[in-house]
Amino acid sequence: MRTLEQIRDIPASAVRAFVLCGGQGTRLRPVLADQPKSMALISGTPFLQLLLDRLKCQGVDEVVLGTGYMAEKIEGHFGSGNDLGIRIRYSREHEALGTGGALKLAESLISDPVLVLNGDSYVEWSLNPMLELFTAKDADLVIVLQAVADVTRYGSVTLDRDGRITQFVEKGASAGPGLINAGVYLIRKQIVRDLPAGTAISLEREVFPRFLDRGVYGLVSTGLFIDIGIPDDFKQAQVLLASRVSAASQRSSVL
Repeated sequence: MRTLEQIRDIPASAVRAFVLCGGQGTRLRPVLADQPKSMALISGTPFLQLLLDRLKCQGVDEVVLGTGYMAEKIEGHFGSGNDLGIRIRYSREHEALGTGGALKLAESLISDPVLVLNGDSYVEWSLNPMLELFTAKDADLVIVLQAVADVTRYGSVTLDRDGRITQFVEKGASAGPGLINAGVYLIRKQIVRDLPAGTAISLEREVFPRFLDRGVYGLVSTGLFIDIGIPDDFKQAQVLLASRVSAASQRSSVL
């Protein structure tokens, strides 16, 4: 751990975000046949726009979108990001590379550390506490966690009293209430540099577990969380996120 003299504050404005939005969303096909999953409409607004709005509210004004499946739908809609008051750049996969491979592909565009978000989950994370934990613990990785009533669908995470993650449990291996990986990460760039290029790899299954003995910390979010990856949850999101859509629309209208 760093001493107090060694801790360097990292301003939110120095952090770029990378949003994983290249997946095919096969489980949503019955209700979303002609759009990538992150473009699913919530009260008429693309889900991805809600994530971009939260990034801007947290002080992040440069975002890289990791596109793939139907990339042109995302790129055509958001363009350079001017309409949202942020700068958007793109890193397009031409073959499925998994979450780790997609991040590696964007290596030249990301910051150190880089904030990584899953493009199909909404969680009420806050960047400053993540940065504070990252610097105070000299962490390699900070993961936003969420308490849920049943971890079966997601897998679970074990956290010690110091906030350190000690175990990742695969989905289906346990059930009942617990903490889950909510899909928001603050990652030291060296982790990305060390990934093999052009290789399909999962951050969650193949990369993060390797760092448990080096410094992986969790920060528990107590706000709203929803993953729109299946039709039932997508339907539920229409109700749960309606107020967020309204707030985001009001903010964008004053730009």
